[in-house]
Amino acid sequence: MMTAKTVYAIHTGPVLVDVIRALAKELMPGVRVVNVVDDGLLAEVREAGELTTSVSRRLVGYGVIAAASGADAILNCCSSVGEAAELLQKVIEIPVVRIDDAMARQAVKLGSRIAVVATLATTLEPTKRLIARRAGEGRYDVKLTSYVAGEAFDSLLAGDGAKHDALVNEAIDRAMRENDVVVLAQGSMARLVAAREPGHVPVLTSPREGVKSLYAQLQGKQA
Repeated sequence: MMTAKTVYAIHTGPVLVDVIRALAKELMPGVRVVNVVDDGLLAEVREAGELTTSVSRRLVGYGVIAAASGADAILNCCSSVGEAAELLQKVIEIPVVRIDDAMARQAVKLGSRIAVVATLATTLEPTKRLIARRAGEGRYDVKLTSYVAGEAFDSLLAGDGAKHDALVNEAIDRAMRENDVVVLAQGSMARLVAAREPGHVPVLTSPREGVKSLYAQLQGKQA
């Protein structure tokens, strides 16, 4: 009998835990998901305004423990610390998947003017660097523009989902008017897309495509 695969999902907050659990059930049948949540990681990144050495070390530590505990792959669920996940990949042999990588690969194929919408400024630069790298690899010429929905993330944490949604939707609307494709830099914004009327500009989110990419790698396929 084949042993079930195990994935460790590393989170910097609780927002995506249930989302990833539901997507895993839908898209990765038979795969066991272990969620690791450390909200101190994102708090430190926000305070410093960038990814710190301390946060990188802690995320790498979680990944090393996961690998030693029998994980078959790791999903990094926070774009703000995505570059630390790439460091992790250098020290363990199992796949480490950035939740936003598949989205970045898709974005560069859809248009040259790419909007990056975020509720946290610390997410913008890592996401833009990832998209720029994927564009360079595919020889796509792209222009990246940042849109920050200020106060939205704090509103979400405070339980004011309506304010969060209004601020993010306003930023998305502006980005759609000015670009060929819109990228939502945080998975916490993904639920808004289903509630919006389809527009002429694609709006990309990371959780679903990230989990699909993870499953492909678990099966030994190219992401």
